[in-house]
Amino acid sequence: MTNDKNRFQLQSTCGNARAAMLHTDHGDIPTPIFMPVGTAGSVKAVHQRELREEIDAKIILGNTYHLYLRPGMDILRAAGGLHKFNGWERPLLTDSGGFQVFSLADSRKIKEEGCTFRSHIDGSKHLFTPENVMDIQRIIGADIMMAFDECCPGDADYRYARQSMELTHRWLDRCVKRFDETAPLYGHHQMLFPIVQGCQYEDLRRISAEYIASKNAEGCAIGGLAVGEPTEVMYRMIEVVNEILPADRPRYLMGVGTPQNLLEAIERGVDMFDCVMPTRNGRNGLLFTAHGTINIKNKKWEDCFSPIADLAWDGIDNPHVPEADRVYSLAYLHHLIRAEELLGLQICSIHNLAFYLWLVSTARARIIDGTFPQWKAAMLDELGRRL
Repeated sequence: MTNDKNRFQLQSTCGNARAAMLHTDHGDIPTPIFMPVGTAGSVKAVHQRELREEIDAKIILGNTYHLYLRPGMDILRAAGGLHKFNGWERPLLTDSGGFQVFSLADSRKIKEEGCTFRSHIDGSKHLFTPENVMDIQRIIGADIMMAFDECCPGDADYRYARQSMELTHRWLDRCVKRFDETAPLYGHHQMLFPIVQGCQYEDLRRISAEYIASKNAEGCAIGGLAVGEPTEVMYRMIEVVNEILPADRPRYLMGVGTPQNLLEAIERGVDMFDCVMPTRNGRNGLLFTAHGTINIKNKKWEDCFSPIADLAWDGIDNPHVPEADRVYSLAYLHHLIRAEELLGLQICSIHNLAFYLWLVSTARARIIDGTFPQWKAAMLDELGRRL
């Protein structure tokens, strides 16, 4: 597997927290970074222009499972890949679809060859193997591809967790082989990130991290966390894994999480994150801010005619405060969400993504100037408040 260490440049550290730059052919990614989730090629309720200009997202995520089912590989290949299909010129990462496939507990079957499953759309039967998942991600054309793994249930017993981890490692070998046998289809470099598994068992996490590190990949991912285990267990597993994963490659914690989770993981040496929480919670009327959370459905906002920004961004230096936050009042947003107007979902989603991007970019600045621990402690006190 080709490994270009120059694609990841470590710029500063503060304890175990890191600030770096990840170079891709579609642009540079300053880390720590949060990736908005665009599961089916679109971040729900958010236009690509808003991702670029309003919140300055550096990279977004797509999902192999959903894109494979629709629009399908024939369409994506004819379009020239997902970048051309959805008009996103910046970097893309694709999840391998493993989590989605294995969450279909009633309609999938795992075996050595791969995983058979039935589509959640029409019930049709499909097979994902390490090989065809690599082929699918070549067609999608993501800058960062994920290895096909089994996402072990968070409450799995030790025997199952070990068997699952070993299967993930065997599948990884096949992913690497197929990746090395094939080439990018659209003229830009693609990276392959293997995924550490091992559930909540420290010795399995160590074994898996060592196996993943041995592959000399251009980055590494940590999977199978934030799936129901206590947060203290998640943080401990991150510490265990990051003691082993190469310090000169990016570390991606998959599917995590709350703003507090991000800060704790950054402190433990994680560089990249994704989660549906800012957009999903936004569509349900929950706004994240540096001063705490706002449930815009609450009656207290019914006659609050101040702009959203006056409360949400008060005292915060952010060049990417969304236009809607400056223009619309809390009362108007309350009305939109209560009336189930689509504009309300859009405003809340954009706001929350802007906040997550502000959080990681500010963490980066605090790592560089050496004040991250103090800033993080103060932020954690604020983030737990209900406004």
